[in-house]
Amino acid sequence: MKKSILTLAVCSFITVGILISCNNSAQKADKAQQNVIKANKDLDQANKEYLADIGNYRIETAKRIAANDQIIYEFRTKLEHEKKIAKADYNKKIAELEQKNRDMKRKMDDYKSDGKENWEKFKAEFNHDMDELGKAFKDLTVKNVK
Repeated sequence: MKKSILTLAVCSFITVGILISCNNSAQKADKAQQNVIKANKDLDQANKEYLADIGNYRIETAKRIAANDQIIYEFRTKLEHEKKIAKADYNKKIAELEQKNRDMKRKMDDYKSDGKENWEKFKAEFNHDMDELGKAFKDLTVKNVK
């Protein structure tokens, strides 16, 4: 009798142990699945923010390029009252700046989103180039009278 009670107790402990370990595996799998779902949601949110950043930057850049076009238009209007010698020099400079402005617009339009790291590099380089172009426009409008 003692032997059968002992055997029954051991079998009960083994059964309980197996049930508990199976339950833990199921809980672990559940938790892992929840982590995957959360990670996917976070990734989707990051992608939305990334694409929104690109869209906002494109709008900002378009405004800056339009402002440059306006400066070119105003400067060409002012040139009508300059001497022929000065006109030729200024027209050459304006044409160069106008081409750079078009190139910057094309560069922005041609950009394809290919990762956040590449976007940050592109954005930094593009900002630098736009700042240089802005400086060139400011230098053009300053009259260097000696």
